[in-house]
Amino acid sequence: MNHPPSASDQRPAIACDMSAAPDTPAQRLEEYRRLFAGHLSGRERSGAGITFRFRADPGLEEWARDLAIREQACCAFFRIGVTRAGDEVRWDMSVIDDDLARQILAEFYRLPDTLADEAAGAGTSAEAG
Repeated sequence: MNHPPSASDQRPAIACDMSAAPDTPAQRLEEYRRLFAGHLSGRERSGAGITFRFRADPGLEEWARDLAIREQACCAFFRIGVTRAGDEVRWDMSVIDDDLARQILAEFYRLPDTLADEAAGAGTSAEAG
């Protein structure tokens, strides 16, 4: 007998699977590093999720939309919307109602700092060597 799918059957896994992605995890992180370093103008947290604000430089909106599509393809528990308002591109991100998903979203919010710190550390290491 066939049963309709339950809510738990329809819930996406809290996992990131880049096996079908056109880029590697390292390439994706480097792309985020470039995006944040070159264009990020602010960020906020809200009850619904997080928002990154970028300067609407030429091509930025298309780049952010493409990256958002790729990110959501590998991490189906993310909900990402990219919109433009005047001279700003907004990346709004939320997750399904799940504690682990919220923890991952919190890490994503810190990603600009994490990547900047790693780049600074790599530069220091290269200079020391």
